[in-house]
Amino acid sequence: MAPDMDEFWVFGYGSLMWNPGFPYLEKAGAHVFGYRRSLCVRSHVHRGTPERPGLVLGLDRGGSCRGVAFRVAGDDRAEVLDYLRARELVTHVYKERLLPITLADRQRFTAIGYVVDRAHAQYAGALDVPEAARIVREAIGKSGPNPTYVINTVAHLRQMGIRDHWLEGVERLVATP
Repeated sequence: MAPDMDEFWVFGYGSLMWNPGFPYLEKAGAHVFGYRRSLCVRSHVHRGTPERPGLVLGLDRGGSCRGVAFRVAGDDRAEVLDYLRARELVTHVYKERLLPITLADRQRFTAIGYVVDRAHAQYAGALDVPEAARIVREAIGKSGPNPTYVINTVAHLRQMGIRDHWLEGVERLVATP
């Protein structure tokens, strides 16, 4: 996917930011334009079930997204790509893409990233805050309750200085008993 590059970059916008699970040389704040972080993927396994799906993050087109970029050694390419594909492409709701990124220091690179496939059955589309909160509140999957995922995600984003007002609105509703 990343031809003619020794080292390469990976862009994370959700749990990859704080739980990459692969070796890297450098971690830096990054921005991607043309895509936004969105709670738009119906989770049938990790945060829900087929009968009661939860919601997890996707990188959806439109807007921009602050996240984290990881610089990976060329020697780790095969191992890291195998890991990422096993993690991100299980149900093929995400597509692997090369994304132009801008680091916090304004350097520009191309990074591997995973964007949501809007044609996939798990794509939930744009939901309003109350509807997203209702879905999240009622879902639990093999990785735990969906509200925990949203609450932890917002907490990690805040720790990194990233504000996502829409997601924070969902978090407020699911954190309230």
